[in-house]
Amino acid sequence: MSRPVIFDLFHTLVHGADDERDRVVGEMALMVGVEPAALVAAYHATWRDRLVRWDVEETIRVLAGRLGGLPTDEQVTRAADHRRSLARRVLGSVSTATLDMLDALRDGGHPLALISNATSETAEAWPQGPLARRFDVAVFSCEVGLAKPDPAIYRTTAELLGVAPAECVFVGDGADGELAGAAAVGMTVLRTTEHNDTDPSWDGPAFATLRDLPSLLHQPPGTSGSTGRTSRTGPPMT
Repeated sequence: MSRPVIFDLFHTLVHGADDERDRVVGEMALMVGVEPAALVAAYHATWRDRLVRWDVEETIRVLAGRLGGLPTDEQVTRAADHRRSLARRVLGSVSTATLDMLDALRDGGHPLALISNATSETAEAWPQGPLARRFDVAVFSCEVGLAKPDPAIYRTTAELLGVAPAECVFVGDGADGELAGAAAVGMTVLRTTEHNDTDPSWDGPAFATLRDLPSLLHQPPGTSGSTGRTSRTGPPMT
């Protein structure tokens, strides 16, 4: 069997849409009667709770309440629907080139998994998006109560694939310390800069375009990615 490949989601397979998310949260604020900039700031300040504890409705109620709002159920539902629409748009924005790359990996026998630090609306939208059918396993922080770089989320994903962590290749942009977290459990790590150069200090191999990944996976160990940096020694990737 070819080595399993585990992907991050945002800024790896799809653009993170950070500016659009802030805009949508500002619009949600008007729907629930609080100041837009304050709700955006509250969203940023509570990202860890949103990743592992609160669903979208609870997030709106808690944060609006902290800002002096008292939204009705109808207002909360409207704001939550607006947030869910964004999740569907972002997951639907995956490029044809990325889908072709994933299909090439599957055709080459690589099992595919996802680990995403994501809030509940992303996990809800995932099954209807074009990525879902290409993955054998998808692990979302909001569903397992764990977030990268916690070693447990990587080990959980490897267990669901039926392999040891050291048999896996992890591909991500590097947000939330995810690359170091994957390396700590023995995974081979590849950094992508296609959507964002998130972790330029990472000293392992990096590559600029996801379409290059299938050929990179079949390079002998110790060769570099498109940055020319030398990778950590590890088992062959095929």
